[in-house]
Parts: sequence; structure tokens; C-alpha cells
Amino acid sequence: MTNDLEHDPVCSMPVNPATATAAATVQYEGRTYAFCSELCRARFVQRPKLYVEHDAPRAATAPSAVQVAYFSMEIALESSIPTYSGGLGVLAGDTLRSMRDLGLPVVAVSLVYRQGYFRQRLTSDGTQREEPASWDPAQRLVPLPYRAQVDVSGRPVHVRAFQYDVSGEDGRALTVLLLDTDLPENDPEDRRITDQLYGGDSRYRLAQEMILGIAGMRMLRAAGYSAIRKLHLNEGHAAFAALELLRAEHANPDQNEWSFDAIRRRCVFTTHTPVPAGHDHFDWSLVAALWREPVPMDLLRMLGGQNDMSMTALAINLSGFVNGVARQHRAVTQQMFPGYDIRGVTNGVHSVSWTSEPLRELYDNRLPGWRADPATLRNALSIPAADMWNAHTAAKAQMLQLITQRTGRNLRAEVLTLGFARRATAYKRTDLIFSDLERLRSIASRHPLQIVFAGKAHPRDEPGKMLIRRVFAAAQALSSVLPIVWLEDYDTDIARTLVAGCDVWLNTPEPPLEASGTSGMKAAHNGVPSFSTLDGWWLEGHVEGVTGWSIGARDANAPAGSQQDAEALYARLEQEVARIYYGERSAWIDIMRHVVALNASFFNTHRMLQQYSLNAYL
Repeated sequence: MTNDLEHDPVCSMPVNPATATAAATVQYEGRTYAFCSELCRARFVQRPKLYVEHDAPRAATAPSAVQVAYFSMEIALESSIPTYSGGLGVLAGDTLRSMRDLGLPVVAVSLVYRQGYFRQRLTSDGTQREEPASWDPAQRLVPLPYRAQVDVSGRPVHVRAFQYDVSGEDGRALTVLLLDTDLPENDPEDRRITDQLYGGDSRYRLAQEMILGIAGMRMLRAAGYSAIRKLHLNEGHAAFAALELLRAEHANPDQNEWSFDAIRRRCVFTTHTPVPAGHDHFDWSLVAALWREPVPMDLLRMLGGQNDMSMTALAINLSGFVNGVARQHRAVTQQMFPGYDIRGVTNGVHSVSWTSEPLRELYDNRLPGWRADPATLRNALSIPAADMWNAHTAAKAQMLQLITQRTGRNLRAEVLTLGFARRATAYKRTDLIFSDLERLRSIASRHPLQIVFAGKAHPRDEPGKMLIRRVFAAAQALSSVLPIVWLEDYDTDIARTLVAGCDVWLNTPEPPLEASGTSGMKAAHNGVPSFSTLDGWWLEGHVEGVTGWSIGARDANAPAGSQQDAEALYARLEQEVARIYYGERSAWIDIMRHVVALNASFFNTHRMLQQYSLNAYL
């Protein structure tokens, strides 16, 4: 009996077919495959073609051939696997799917989060309650036999890994390692380190980031990933991976020197936030209490900062390629960190994942090849108007059905529907559209409207929770003229339905606090125009009246603020958005086609990864 490459076809572990028992083997298309565990065997039996393609590459790149390691604190793998909280994790998942599609030799590392982020429950007045999002990784993932160890607070913390395959229709897969400290040999406190995403206090977060970066690097070595040339640090949470690379490969004990240039050539760092609170800082007293790794504290201070340890500063100082996630975000980050060379790679979304089934079928028929090459969507202007409208109508019907199932409310298909689904936090101004209820009531009485909201507030973000309550209060006040619903427990499944089914995607961040934003890009793949303040990606994707509409002025010197933006929102909503939707259907459909041709064809992770590959990885 022989396996291809004598590795388990599911997890790539070496196996010895000669000693494998009959229970650990499978006959498939005339060949016998041996497995390291019954779980791997069961996964193979479910989808053998995913792991065995005689005329194509193996499902996952062998560890010895992987050249890039992608570290992220959160990754959206599936809605039912709660290893993400919002935009950062969703972008990470999209990035990995495009990496897989493009055949890039990448492995990803994150944490397993047995209690997830949280399940959101909303009371009748919009008060948010949080419930654990507990799950059992052993029921969904492949446990690996490898172990790593990190010293935290003077104790050895043992770490294992689970494997998840980001798989595609063509048989390719990309491996994700999810680290777990819930092992009996660990101290009870340490067993909980990988329990909750963004939970606990600063001590808990610092311990998590040590596991992600240091144990993550050590786990890769233990699992045979010996050819990694680049580390991609997705936000500052992962900075310890670069530090571990420095410790492991470039310390010279004879000369007591550290080779920083060699490490910088191998590290890529992407920062995602212009908001200072989004950058992790830790008191040096806390670092000293937890840090027991053989990297001197004076070196940490030199790289991370004198007043406290900035994970962003640590990552920037150890990376040769540093980038923001939009053109404006690059400029903002340059101001935050003067003296460093900050690049810009504008975000994207995974095209196939965020295009609804009705639109997929339309593109398959009219724009063949778009799945492999989303740039093909630039030809969307050739789609017949009737086909475009029918596909959108079908996607909207699916959204309305979901709303009825979730809330019991029956919204109307013919009414102009605005969608707003973001993390509920102050700078995103969830309630901007309710700044003047009488003005909004007057508009809705002349031009029927309905609004769909979704999004979670961080459990410790009281102003964010207050925003949700304000929306509920506004919904009650406007109930006689303007239907408003909020879908609780926002996840990627709800997001896919909303971005496709709404007629307009509303986005109201306070400039310049939006690094990029990707929800409008997802809407664009479904022909849904954006109605947004000029910030983040919209500064690049906005063509007034062609791909959507702006809220406020592009001129940075123009008067700004919530009152001015609300006035601009109301005026444009009534005079342009509603007027065209109800009175100029052919013009509206033309906008939809331009949204796909100009925005979806560019703001996708295939284009984004091509830029990273050319400018950062190579």
C-alpha cells in the first residue's frame, strides 16, 4: 500500500502505510490511502476528491514547500466556527481564500477560541447581552500531534494545534493551524489562554499574543514548515512572530549582536487602524511579569518603545515591508509613525464568496472566467438591464425572507431598502441617519424607505451599545412611516445576504477614522451602490452618481462634523438616491452595472494578493 508522497492526504502528516491497520486505510479509485487518525480518515471519506486529484496538485501544499506564514489574531473560516469578531477576521479569511485560489504556498496561524467571541442577544429596547459562543474544535477540526512550548509568568505553557483546510472547488486547499492551550499538563489559568477572542484583561491579551507569535513560530517548525521565507503579520497582535524569528535564527551569542536586517527582509506587516485605541500597548511592568523568553528586555524596549510596549512599533521595527490598507490610510499611518516607509495596499474581498447565487449565475452566463479572474467583471456594462435587475430582485427576495425568519417582520420588495451592517462603535456613527427624525420622517412620507441594521458592540464598548439602543428608539419613533429592523448576532452568513439584497449600502464613518472598510466592496460585487462619507476605500471607489453617492465634501478643508454630514445625507437621499430609484429605473440599473464594472473588478483580494506578491513577498 502506498500513499502519494507517503503523507496523510488530509493533514500531510507522514504515515507508514506498511504498518497501517485496515481501519486506518481507504480504497479509492484503485489506490489505498493510509491515515494518521480516524478523524483524518473520516474527512477523506466525506470528500475524497478534495484531497486526491491525480492530474492536479495535492489538496494542501506540503509543509516543506510552504514559503509564506500568515499570522492573524482572528480568521473568519465559517460562520459556525467563531474564530472572528469582525472586519479584520473576515478580511483574513478572504485573503486566505484568494491565496488558495492563486496557488500561493501559504500556511496560516491563529488561535482556536473555544468560547469564540460572543453571541449577541438584544432586548426589546436594543440592550445588548452577550453569551458565550462555545464550540468543540475536535468535532470540526483535525487535531495534530505536534507540540510547542512558551514560558509565561515563569511557567511552561504547552500548546497543540488543530488543522482546518480552506478548500476550494478545484481541489486546492490551504492549511490553517489553530493553536490551543487547553491541555491537562498546563496550569488551569494557562488552559484558558486560548478560550476567548478579545476577552479578559491586558494580561490575558498579552499572553494570547505570546502564544500566537512565539508558539505559532515554534509550532510551524515542529510541523515541518522548514522553507518559510516570509512572515505576514496581520496587525500588531502577531508581532511576537517576528521577534521569535529574530531569536531563533539571527542571534549571535559570541558577538552578542542581533541581525535585524535579515529579519526585516523576511517580515511583512499590515496595519489596519488609524484609531490609537486599535493599537495594542502593554505596560512594561506587565511585560516583565510575563516575559520569560530568552530575548533581553532592553532589546524589547528598543524595538517596542520606552514608555510602554507598542505591538505596532515592534512589528514596524522588525518588518521590511509595512503597509496601510487604503491610500488615505497609508498617509494617516505615515503621520502616526513618521520616519518609516509606509506603503499602501488597498483591501479587497473574495469575489466568489461575497457574490450571491443569483448574481453568480448571471456572471457565469455573461462574464465567463470571472471566478478565476475577477478583473473580468469590468465587462459588466454589457449585461442586459433586465438580467441585472432580475438577479438583484432574486437576491432581495432572499434577504426579505431572512428578515422574516429572524424578526417576524415583513418588509416590502418594492420599497427602497438601505443596509447598514458594521461593528457598533462611536466613529462609525450608526445613528447618523437619525440626527433629525422629523426630516427623515418627511422624506420617508414622500419616498417610501426601509432600513436594515446589523452589528455587534464590543462587550466593553458602552458608547457602542448605546448606539444600538438609539437605533431601536428611533425605530420606535418612526414606526408609522419607516420600517427599521436590526438583525441580531451578525455573522458572515447574514452579511452575505444583506450586502446582496439591499438596494443601497449606507456607511457613515467619521473621516479619517475608517482605515478601509470592506462591506461596501462586498455590496459592489452584487451591483449594490454605496452611499457613504468619503473615507477609507470609498475615496478610491467613489465616482459621484456612477458608483454611488458621497455624504459630505471631498475637500479636507471643508466644514465637517456630524451635523453637516447629516444634512448632506438627507439632501442627497431625497434629491438623488430616492428620486432615481423610483423615477429612473434604467439609470439606476446603469449605476448597478457601473458598480460591478468599476468597483468589484478592482476591490477584490485577487488583485490585493497580486500586489502583495509582487511588492512584498517576492
